[in-house]
Amino acid sequence: MSNNRGGSREGSGRKLKYNEPTKTVRVPVSKIIEIKNYLNEAEKQCFNDVASISPVEPFTHMQIPLASEKVAAGFPSPAQDYVDKTLDMNEHLISNEATTFIVKVASLSMRDAGIEIDDELIVDRSLEAKHEDIVIALIDNDFTVKRLMIEGDYRWLKAENPDCSDIHLRDGQEMVIWGVVTYVIKPFRKRK
Repeated sequence: MSNNRGGSREGSGRKLKYNEPTKTVRVPVSKIIEIKNYLNEAEKQCFNDVASISPVEPFTHMQIPLASEKVAAGFPSPAQDYVDKTLDMNEHLISNEATTFIVKVASLSMRDAGIEIDDELIVDRSLEAKHEDIVIALIDNDFTVKRLMIEGDYRWLKAENPDCSDIHLRDGQEMVIWGVVTYVIKPFRKRK
């Protein structure tokens, strides 16, 4: 009789709950419920999605070879090994350099839209945000990355992760759309 217990299994073990390492601490018994409520509320909000914001400085012009034919998802043809054009990434990714910023992501609130921790977003502040755009919004002095939902005159922010709450403004809260996300830069292969 074989025993299927023990050993490591994919998906097993403790899950990353707060998008950062945790530490065990001693707290007064009378404060346990208050602390748990605080952590649950903090987990739901998924605010502070932004780790950093940097202006774009397109002072370099790197010409990257551009294949002249589209590549199928299957095996490429040996005849496609030639290049007749180049592509400047600044021209390709940036429409208005004076209003374009790189925003580094610090949470998983947009995970299901393909945006993860440490991804870099190209954000254009000159664009008018439209329904279902992914935006950088400022609420109560905190930046957040969410999908903008517009229903008539009502605007709210949708999280793309079921572990994070959508953001519906409370009385007295103000939402400022800081910029519209135009591209996500992420590696598919980690550097050594």
